[in-house]
Amino acid sequence: MVKTPNIYCLVSGAAEGNTRLNAFDNALLEAGVGDTNLMRMSSICPPGAVETNIKDITLPKGGLIPLAYATIDSQTPQMWIASAIAVGIPEDPSEPGVIMEFEDHTRLEYVETIVKQMVVDAFDYRKRALKEIKTVGIEHQVKKCGSTFAAAVLWYK
Repeated sequence: MVKTPNIYCLVSGAAEGNTRLNAFDNALLEAGVGDTNLMRMSSICPPGAVETNIKDITLPKGGLIPLAYATIDSQTPQMWIASAIAVGIPEDPSEPGVIMEFEDHTRLEYVETIVKQMVVDAFDYRKRALKEIKTVGIEHQVKKCGSTFAAAVLWYK
C-alpha cells in the first residue's frame, strides 16, 4: 500500500529548448524535479499536509514522485505562456484540500485569477469552508521553443 503524503511543495520553472520536450525537461530542472519520474495525480491535497520548500526535502533521483501540475509550451516567438497551481486549504484540518492547475497562452496574472477561482468553486461544490489559497505560477515569453511548469509536489516526511 502507498503511504499518504503529509507534505507538499509548490514549484515552478520556465525554460527554452531546441524541442518542445527539451523545453519541458529544462523547465522541470528549473523547478527542482528534473531528475525524477513525475506521476501526475488528480487534485486532492491530503488532510493535514504541511507546505515545505522543495530544497528542504530530498527527492530520490529516478523516483516516482506524485504531483499535480500545469504545463504549456509554444514554438511561437514572442508569445507569452503561463502555468499556475493553486492549493485550497480547508478550515477543518481533518478535511482534504484541493489542488487546481491551469495553463494558457497568455500572461500569468490571468492564469492565476482563473486557477484561484477554480479552487473557490471546488470548495463551494464540496460545501467545505476555505481557509486560504496558496499559489505558484510562472510566465515566459517564448524566444524559439519555450515551456512553463507549475506543480504541487506531494511527498512524505
